[in-house]
Amino acid sequence: MSEICPKCGLPTELCVCETIARESQTIKVFVVSRKFGKKYTIVEGISDKNIDLTVLAKQLKNKLACGGTSKKGHIELQGDHRNNVKKVLMKMGFSPGTIEVRR
Repeated sequence: MSEICPKCGLPTELCVCETIARESQTIKVFVVSRKFGKKYTIVEGISDKNIDLTVLAKQLKNKLACGGTSKKGHIELQGDHRNNVKKVLMKMGFSPGTIEVRR
C-alpha cells in the first residue's frame, strides 16, 4: 500500500500538490549589480513550502551553465540570464503567464 499525501489526499505517486503550486505562483526575474560590476539574476516569488528551492536552483544552474545559490526564499544565479530563465522555467512546468521578467 502506498502512502497518502496529507495535502491533497491522493497516493504519493499521483500527488498533484507540486504541479498546482507551480501554476499558481507569481515569479519575478530581475538582475542586480554587485561588487566590481558583477551581475546576478534573482528569481523570487517561488514558495519554498511546496517546491524545494535547492533542487530547483541546481536544475537552473545545470541548464544555464552558471553558478548560483538559493537563500532567503530566492535563487541567485551568476550572470545575466533573464532571457533564458523564463524558457527554462516554462520547460520545468511553470506557467508562462506567472513569470515576470523585469528589464
